[in-house]
Amino acid sequence: MIYEMTIQVRVSEFEKGQQWYTTLLKREPDFIPHEGFAEWELLPGCWLQVAEGHPSMNSGPIRLGVLDIEEERNRVQQELGVESFELHSREEVPVRWGTFADPWGNQLGFFEYKSEAEKKERIRVIVGDSQ
Repeated sequence: MIYEMTIQVRVSEFEKGQQWYTTLLKREPDFIPHEGFAEWELLPGCWLQVAEGHPSMNSGPIRLGVLDIEEERNRVQQELGVESFELHSREEVPVRWGTFADPWGNQLGFFEYKSEAEKKERIRVIVGDSQ
């Protein structure tokens, strides 16, 4: 039985990386077990780890579900200097999505459900909040 998960990205400049992800996630890490390592619990049992080291090439993207993808795109462009961040959509896919990179080359992104009803239902099921 799988009951939790962690996803790790590596950054070559840990202090800058921790601050970058703090800004991206709009909060401080939940856990800093030792130097060069920080963790955020994004959802119950789903952790994003930022570790000092050499970034992995061609991995990801890690996409995070958001309420308003255009608002979040504008925010990361302004607050984090993200330059390349195009939004995509296909008729048969229920979400809009976009991918961008952190300063160390880790591929990240956001997605947003097209249907407000589906978005609210997913939030209710996952976090128990009807929004």
